[in-house]
Amino acid sequence: MVYFDYAATSFIKPDCVYRSVYEAMCYNSANPGRGGHFASVQAAEKIYEAREKICKLFQIATPERLAFFPNTTQGLNVGIKGVLNHGDHVVISGMEHNSVARPIEALKHKGLITCTIVKPDKDGNMEPEQFVKAMNHNTKLVVCSHASNVCGNVYDIASIGRLVHQKEAYFMVDAAQSAGVIPICADDVDLLAFPGHKSLYGPQGSGGLYVREGIRLQTITEGGTGSSSELLTQPDEMPDRLESGTQNVPAIVGLGAAADFILDKGIDTISNHDKALCTRFKNGILNMPKITVYGNDTSVNVVALNIDDMDCVEVSERLDKEFGIATRSGLHCAVLAHKALGTLGTGCVRFSFGCFNTTKEVDYALDALYYLINH
Repeated sequence: MVYFDYAATSFIKPDCVYRSVYEAMCYNSANPGRGGHFASVQAAEKIYEAREKICKLFQIATPERLAFFPNTTQGLNVGIKGVLNHGDHVVISGMEHNSVARPIEALKHKGLITCTIVKPDKDGNMEPEQFVKAMNHNTKLVVCSHASNVCGNVYDIASIGRLVHQKEAYFMVDAAQSAGVIPICADDVDLLAFPGHKSLYGPQGSGGLYVREGIRLQTITEGGTGSSSELLTQPDEMPDRLESGTQNVPAIVGLGAAADFILDKGIDTISNHDKALCTRFKNGILNMPKITVYGNDTSVNVVALNIDDMDCVEVSERLDKEFGIATRSGLHCAVLAHKALGTLGTGCVRFSFGCFNTTKEVDYALDALYYLINH
């Protein structure tokens, strides 16, 4: 199989991730923070080490402000619902994944908040100033994806964050498609949700949410934290406030090993590799007839396209069955983005690359698309 679906999940992991998960299952699977015995303490230490490594990757100064969750979706829900109150206004981009759009829609449906969506142009582009223009006197939160999971466009989160803070609102970033591909600095961000299993190359069931110092989120889950057990209320200190229940130690340890891999290899090296593959692929398909490409950025590892007169699902199925090429077709859980790109009625085929892909595989995919166009 030639795997081009890294935007959904990284199928191939670094060897160090496989080893660390196995070793954690064998030696570190006691309940962290739930006892004074050696195994429990050791498991807690392993989790804290992983927390420090992820914070180093995102330039976060205080590891305690990072809470682990099974995926980006939970992190986004905890952040969105934890910061918004009745009567608040929120601004989101028109390129958001359903993991942002659906929690916002649920709060709107209950009559709790109002929302303004920043409209992208036909190529999925948005300028930082658009977010400020969409804000009003009671805007509490602005949410923007760092990179589109459909077309790969990257948005200037540093500039957006600075402008939002001038208006004294919170700024949240969905880093599902950028974490591990683009350098991220949390300085201009109040809330940052990320997955472990995509371009961070960690296990599925890992991810998290960074919460800037001074922000106290309302909790949507309460329970055992291993701390302040004498209280019937959820503790205030982070990360315990958000991390109720037994943690997924093997997945978190594996994520820590993945962070080591990225830090050792260098995020710039990984980014340049992915950009080179995207550029090679885009240049190849731009010379082919009957192909429409969406978006105009190669900063991350995503390219979306359609072939004239062919259903996107048929294209993906033929690539899989006839050539052993794995892609993702459909609406990619991102109805707002497809609406902006004009593909809501058709969907599209998404190719997404990773650091284990090669130029030979990209050329093979180009040959496969050429064949499909002509047969």
